[in-house]
Amino acid sequence: MSARDVSDGTLIERIAARERGAFEELYGRYARPVLALALRRLGDRSRAEDSVQDVFASVWRSAGSYDRNRGPGGAWLYTIARNAIVDTLRRRPAPTVADPPEVASNAPTPDEEAESNWSAWRVHRALETLPEQERIVLDLAYFSGLSQSEVASFLSIPLGTVKTRTRSGLARLADALDGEL
Repeated sequence: MSARDVSDGTLIERIAARERGAFEELYGRYARPVLALALRRLGDRSRAEDSVQDVFASVWRSAGSYDRNRGPGGAWLYTIARNAIVDTLRRRPAPTVADPPEVASNAPTPDEEAESNWSAWRVHRALETLPEQERIVLDLAYFSGLSQSEVASFLSIPLGTVKTRTRSGLARLADALDGEL
């Protein structure tokens, strides 16, 4: 059986036993999607790359805590990635770049920015009320820009399950936001 045929969960269990080859295989599978998620959330490539390093360092350190009975390895890794990205946001807020005063800015007005931030906050708050399985699928699809097939591969679940969770999650999200935006 080649390394590509081994499940994510098995790779994580091998990482817990400190097998570097298993770590390299898992990194090869997930580095790009995790970077895409970090870029989307952080908006800065340098901070996103630092976050990816934090994710995989955490995977190496905490692989022993993985329990395959609680879910697939991809979902476990995604949870670590999400937490690392949030930690990066808390640790180092986005750098501010000021436009030179003589150059007209195309940035939104303070009112537009406030409205946009309010809407984004409401959507993210509503996302937090969704069941975790639906929230993970929506996060990967809409915040990481993955296709449904890529989400299915990332989470090691059938494409039909991704479609069902997406439809259900969007319906719940619409109900939660009904009349609020």
